[in-house]
Amino acid sequence: MISRPFAAAVDTLRGAGLRPTRQRLSLARLLFDGEDRHVTAEQLHSQAERNGVRVSLATVYNTLHQFTDAGLLREVVVEAGRSYFDTNTQGHHHFFDAATGSLVDIPADQVSIGALPSAPAGAEIERVDLIVRIRTAS
Repeated sequence: MISRPFAAAVDTLRGAGLRPTRQRLSLARLLFDGEDRHVTAEQLHSQAERNGVRVSLATVYNTLHQFTDAGLLREVVVEAGRSYFDTNTQGHHHFFDAATGSLVDIPADQVSIGALPSAPAGAEIERVDLIVRIRTAS
């Protein structure tokens, strides 16, 4: 029998069609127990280690991508080789400060995007990601 603290994580994983393995459960609890947030794989790996979860960085990456494919997370690519995983999967945009690595939500209703170009033949627009790059004012 699964202990009560894991019940919500089990339901979340099963609802997304994922088998609730020990590592997925542990990472899901770290990601989804609390408020929405943005994490890199490295940040989640460090948090897991601090919480006594024995998991490799490769497994963290694989799990984050599985969660993204299942619709539990949204990947935000801020630059080549630098991705954050967002627990808020609703449509919204982001401020990004490269100096601090800070990624902050911009509610969708605060952004107005005009006409979009037509997608190339045989393709359709999946979503629009707007990243507003910021820096500390001088």
